[in-house]
Amino acid sequence: MVPILAWRNVWRNPLRSLVVILAIAMGIWADLFMTGFATGMVRSYIDGSIAHLVSHLQIHHPDFPRERDVRFAVSESDRVAEVLRGEQGVRAFSARTLASGMINSAKGARGVQIRGVDPEQEDAVCRFREGIVEGSYFDAGNGHQILIGRALAEKLQVKLRSKVVLTFQDLDGNITTGAFRVMGIFTFGNTPFEEANVYLKRAALWELLGGSDRQASPAPVHEIAVLCVDAAPAFDLQKTLQHRFPGLLVQNYREVAPDLQLYESQMKSISLIYLVIILLALIFGIINTMLMAVLERFRELGVLMAIGMNKLRVFWMIVLETLLLSLLGAPIGLLAGTLTVQYFARHGLNLEAFARSMNEYGLDTQVYFALQGKTYWEVPLLLLATALLAAVYPAWRAVRMRPVTAIRRL
Repeated sequence: MVPILAWRNVWRNPLRSLVVILAIAMGIWADLFMTGFATGMVRSYIDGSIAHLVSHLQIHHPDFPRERDVRFAVSESDRVAEVLRGEQGVRAFSARTLASGMINSAKGARGVQIRGVDPEQEDAVCRFREGIVEGSYFDAGNGHQILIGRALAEKLQVKLRSKVVLTFQDLDGNITTGAFRVMGIFTFGNTPFEEANVYLKRAALWELLGGSDRQASPAPVHEIAVLCVDAAPAFDLQKTLQHRFPGLLVQNYREVAPDLQLYESQMKSISLIYLVIILLALIFGIINTMLMAVLERFRELGVLMAIGMNKLRVFWMIVLETLLLSLLGAPIGLLAGTLTVQYFARHGLNLEAFARSMNEYGLDTQVYFALQGKTYWEVPLLLLATALLAAVYPAWRAVRMRPVTAIRRL
């Protein structure tokens, strides 16, 4: 009897009920849309940083990350490379020679991290060729080739084939300089990184870094970047390498870039934050609607109570009406939200109009939506809890009335 009355009461004022149902549906759709967008943006930043910047693991001399001194090279780098080649979870790795210095052009100068790399190894780890927007990747010609970021090229006002000069300290502590031609200009959608890093061939850097009495020896390795098939095996590989090479510092991407760990932890709470904000807005709308419905039917409720319907049933009827509105709106919102997220997960949302601002924070302009599976059951559960909470006050107002007073009320 009570469920039938509740269902009929919902449709006594169809327009008002449809507005509430639509508001609930729009709230759920908005939560799924915003959660998918935010999660996709964060995941894009994390994946892009791993793919192009930090890799899954980095191996250094224990003092190098703190001092950034060229004397702190990775010992037994050949043995480390041999171990990495035998690990199934390793997709690629790149041995790098690093130096801190200045880059000068006719228009300006900037402090940079000079990265000496093996072209094939670096491309396998960072997909470097995909980032070249002008010129080309390293070729087999002149060794004095340099790749610079688009943001740095704009700062220095240089273009392809322009000459730049690098100045830094060699292993003996002496100031050394070298002239290089801009071979290519790259971008990874991360302006701070592009402004602070340049790439040379390791042999070219070693010519200037090593000093005349060290040319016969191989270039030192200051960093080994390791790209795994996935993030999961990277942590096991880190433990293996640290055990086999206790004299080296093996760090995962969370330790190299703590902001990535922060973003990963935020992904777990993004949905809940958006959902709480939206449900807080919905709860006041539901309370207002149900309170109006109760006040409009004050006399009717008094009659029901006068002819024998107890207060518990009246309370349950009001609560059930609220739940019915939520149950009608929730599937519509879930369906619309799911279809929207799936569409943008496949095609992406193009934010090219905001490219400059997004690149300042290392964000990709093509955002592919993503949602954690638990979001799809968290949303309806929290919505039902919100509906129950919103129904309490109108139902309490209904059961507080005195039947005689309610009947006499016009």
